[in-house]
Amino acid sequence: MRLQAAIKNPNVSNEAKERSQHIFEDMESQPEEVHYPMKDEKSDTRVNAGYKATMKNPNVSTEAKENAEQILEERGAI
Repeated sequence: MRLQAAIKNPNVSNEAKERSQHIFEDMESQPEEVHYPMKDEKSDTRVNAGYKATMKNPNVSTEAKENAEQILEERGAI
């Protein structure tokens, strides 16, 4: 973590070390939030395209093709 590196780095000023230490302590006291990327139409299109490619790929098992088809049906893409 960069904050810890700044705290231990002898080339960083005391003021910067104190600021980094304060930020680091604040981060530890707050619960970690999970951030998910925003879902948009473009990513849905790409995901659907991947499943469709799976269905046409001769190197993919029948089970995987059936799974891809089921997912596409659930998503309303076929």
